[in-house]
Amino acid sequence: MQKNKIYIKSYGCQMNVYDSNRILDLFKNQNYEIADDPKEANLVVLNTCHIREKAAEKMYSDIGRINKLKRESATKNFKLVIAGCVAQAEGEEIKLRAPSVDFIVGPQSYHNLPNMLKTNDSILSDEFTQNEKFKNLIYNSSGGVSEFVSIQEGCDKFCSFCVVPYTRGPEFSRPVNEIVIEIEKYLKKGAKEIIFLGQNVNAYHGIGGDGKSKDLSYLIDKVSELENLKRIRYMTSHPIDMTDSLIKVHKSNHKLMPFLHLPIQSGSNKILKEMNRKHNVDFYKKIVEKLRDERSDIALSSDFIVGYPGESDKDFDDTMKFVNDINFVIAYSFIYSQRPGTPAQKKDNIPLAEKKARLSALQSLLREQQKNYNKSFVGKKMEILFEKKGRHTNQFIGRSIYNQSVFIKSESNLINKIIDAKIINSTDFALESSV
Repeated sequence: MQKNKIYIKSYGCQMNVYDSNRILDLFKNQNYEIADDPKEANLVVLNTCHIREKAAEKMYSDIGRINKLKRESATKNFKLVIAGCVAQAEGEEIKLRAPSVDFIVGPQSYHNLPNMLKTNDSILSDEFTQNEKFKNLIYNSSGGVSEFVSIQEGCDKFCSFCVVPYTRGPEFSRPVNEIVIEIEKYLKKGAKEIIFLGQNVNAYHGIGGDGKSKDLSYLIDKVSELENLKRIRYMTSHPIDMTDSLIKVHKSNHKLMPFLHLPIQSGSNKILKEMNRKHNVDFYKKIVEKLRDERSDIALSSDFIVGYPGESDKDFDDTMKFVNDINFVIAYSFIYSQRPGTPAQKKDNIPLAEKKARLSALQSLLREQQKNYNKSFVGKKMEILFEKKGRHTNQFIGRSIYNQSVFIKSESNLINKIIDAKIINSTDFALESSV
């Protein structure tokens, strides 16, 4: 009898990685083995992302490749599942465009998947059932040094370019005790770092043990009481949810790493208003000022969209000036991508060549800032948590407290160890250290 095997591919954000791990847990509980190659599996799950157009089209390309495996499979129970945000947003279209897909599950209903395969009475599950989902998930450790923990999902902000409110649903926060229990499982398996995840993670408002709503600063302090937990991070944040209590915890809690990913998307007030971001540049700068007053060495990263509908040369110049003013340690920048159903979809009016030129200029500036930031650590000692082996013999890869990738050569196994290492060299994207 052939053993059931599951292969899963994740697209997009860390939240999808977390969801993929939970899907694997569900099927491991059903005695499925994990396959490293779709050719070895009889259940293939494509866990999709809907943030940019290319991600959705890549899914359809992968469906074509999986169909070939399906036709060639020796087993008759080969199933293809589309999960994630594209499944949520385009479930009916997927059924029409790719009839070979057996099941379609959104990011808030994938806990139904094992039962769907058993009963075969429905191929589409796209309800927003966050509360039920988290109650029905299984939380097995990945065995890694660092573990993602989803504490908040969904979004109520409705930025005019973004599909998240439509694919992930309204903002939902898990209770404090459920999060603590999940983290304790990972710590027992050796994890030393926890990364809180959420579409707007700093909008967290989960119920505490006293039945009252608690914010993210409370949760950070609560989980930091766990002795074996050495590091805490969180992402992704919205500027309007950066409360004073959260800003202050960056100073008071030594387990919270001095790194913050705080997307702004544009340095132009006009474009921010068009994006419905609900804040302006000065508001963002005041947050940065408060953060640096509390923790002067805090490292900041951000996201930027260039070529947004209506973006003029002046708007882009404002973004470049803003980046120069803040000085980010790393940032992610993208050309505006139309997403179906969003208010900005039909307004795209910037020529592609102009978008590409602006993106190139912005990325050049951001790379220079990152390069200079990394170079400033050469000759200094940093606390590094080593996570995995590198590509080369006796090489290990870790992360600094500022979330930089750090590599080192060592005859000893450094995985899951925290070491004060001297930085001897830097690149645009990483640091080299020695013990």
